[in-house]
Amino acid sequence: MVQKAKILLVDDRPENLLALEAILSALDQTLVRASSGEEALKALLTDDFAVILLDVQMPGMDGFETAAHIKRRERTRDIPIIFLTAINHGPHHTFRGYAAGAVDYISKPFDPWVLRAKVSVFVELYMKNCQLREQAALLRLQLEGSGREGGAGGRESAGLLAELSARLAAVEEQAEALSKQLDDDSADAAAVATAAHLERKLTGLRRALDALEPGAGGGAPTLPSQT
Repeated sequence: MVQKAKILLVDDRPENLLALEAILSALDQTLVRASSGEEALKALLTDDFAVILLDVQMPGMDGFETAAHIKRRERTRDIPIIFLTAINHGPHHTFRGYAAGAVDYISKPFDPWVLRAKVSVFVELYMKNCQLREQAALLRLQLEGSGREGGAGGRESAGLLAELSARLAAVEEQAEALSKQLDDDSADAAAVATAAHLERKLTGLRRALDALEPGAGGGAPTLPSQT
């Protein structure tokens, strides 16, 4: 069973959170509410999120300050943040949002379809990264098993290697389709860059997997970094 991604919704107004849930429910992911910046930071201590929808105007800790705390933490600094605001003070206000680490900045009232489409891109990228981490973990087990067997391998190792290759091929195909979709839609630069980073990690993992094939030359394969 594929685990659902978590999306963090941060807004001090319950009616806005309800509206966001109505818009994003079609994505069939786990939606987590936070009614303040402090509550959002607390949720981020224990859970991993695919994307954060963050209201700018909130009493106490506003969206800019909340984003600054998120970006300072090692665990959360790479989570995409989409700012939502009911007031547009012009380019300076927008620049402040991007400077705080936002990947997008949307003024209310926004088009529900556009917001859902933007969020779905980051959810899909998150899911692909999760799949990639799983493949890397399986590959490490394969490497350790090959080392214990002295590199001779065996029927069980060969079966695991074939399963790994098939799973990786499926992720590669999905990542390629996602990259084409981003190109066609002229998507956000941050989403395109994240997809490119994912493809580079997939390439590194494929090379490491190919090096385990019988008859492959060279030294021990090196796994790609998961950062």
